[in-house]
Amino acid sequence: MARRLQYESQALRKTVLKYIDPERTERAMDNALMIGLSRQLTLRREMDITANNIANANTPGFHVESLLLRSEPASTAASQDGPQDLQYVDAWGIGRDFSEGSLDFTGRQFDVALEGDGFFQVETGDGDALYTRDGRFRVDNEGRLAASDGALVLDDLGAPILIDPSQGSVMISEDGALVQNNDEIARLAVYRFDGLGALEKTGSGRYAAADDTPADIATDFQLRQGYIESSNVQPIMELTRMIETMRAYESVSRFISQGEELSRKAIERLGRV
Repeated sequence: MARRLQYESQALRKTVLKYIDPERTERAMDNALMIGLSRQLTLRREMDITANNIANANTPGFHVESLLLRSEPASTAASQDGPQDLQYVDAWGIGRDFSEGSLDFTGRQFDVALEGDGFFQVETGDGDALYTRDGRFRVDNEGRLAASDGALVLDDLGAPILIDPSQGSVMISEDGALVQNNDEIARLAVYRFDGLGALEKTGSGRYAAADDTPADIATDFQLRQGYIESSNVQPIMELTRMIETMRAYESVSRFISQGEELSRKAIERLGRV
């Protein structure tokens, strides 16, 4: 069903772009239909985003997302009267709420929650340095501190953190120091960004920084060992938003159907003249 809706959305977008192209001189659709179709495109996208928020309500470190809209000017359909310029709605981008989620106690030694401004840095198997607030860490078979999927957690020097479990338990201080047998063996890297909008989502609760977006060492934070940061999604609000989106989509569909019916009746009456 999801794939079928995706195909329908792609086909609908092609149809809208075909008829609202400012370079097109011949219009086969009326203005109301074009406006309605453009709104349906954004409502479908908004529904996808809301569904993704609900699906990740229990994902640690996930940040709720919302669709950003803008008006898109375009020429009107061919007509002898009526408006000469219209504004269509278009998806401008995705906004993310980076406010902190609540802290959930797990009691696991290498679970770490981040309070305040910042991100942990991990290195994927491809060698890419990514940023996340998901602190579900563990020690892999080679004695390296790693994320739940095996990505390596990096220290403040950009190197993997090595831990020997046979040397005893590890304490993680509020400032990120890893202490074992009263010795500091490493320090977790916590970075901050002046412009969070420059971060690109890569999946699994991680973000990539653009080349022109430097990461600075964070100072205004505290780490909580044995805790994880939950998602900041509020399921009730997202369910309410989903219902509102569905109702808006149905309303636009009725608007389009009524417009088509009016056009059909007008043609019939003209045929009788």
